[in-house]
Amino acid sequence: MIKRTHHVRTLLLVAMAMAPTLALADTITWPDLPTTCFVSGRSATSVDIDSGCAAFTLNVQGKPAGSPINVDVPQYALHVDEATGKETPVIIIQAEEQGATQIVGYQELGSDQLGAALLREVKLLGTQKPS
Repeated sequence: MIKRTHHVRTLLLVAMAMAPTLALADTITWPDLPTTCFVSGRSATSVDIDSGCAAFTLNVQGKPAGSPINVDVPQYALHVDEATGKETPVIIIQAEEQGATQIVGYQELGSDQLGAALLREVKLLGTQKPS
């Protein structure tokens, strides 16, 4: 009987931990995903940066060094600030890796602000509008 209570408590704690994210995603007016101006299936270039379609480039000695990772681009996500826990709604516009480091580029909702974060710092929400 004690073991079952432990599992129920663990399940409840997991559900409680997810609730704020689900509640935040429900209160946001998500736009349609862009059909252009993102980088998918390749490394970003300086042209992508200059046109506002990428947030970063991975270069080694002036040559592209990033590889695309298996993440749907574009897609809805929440950037989670590791220091404060604050969640910011974003649209992922690129996803690349160099070695073991996986990085995503994003655009904040309601602004032209671009940013980059480690993949572990975002909650991917998929390609369908969160509801």
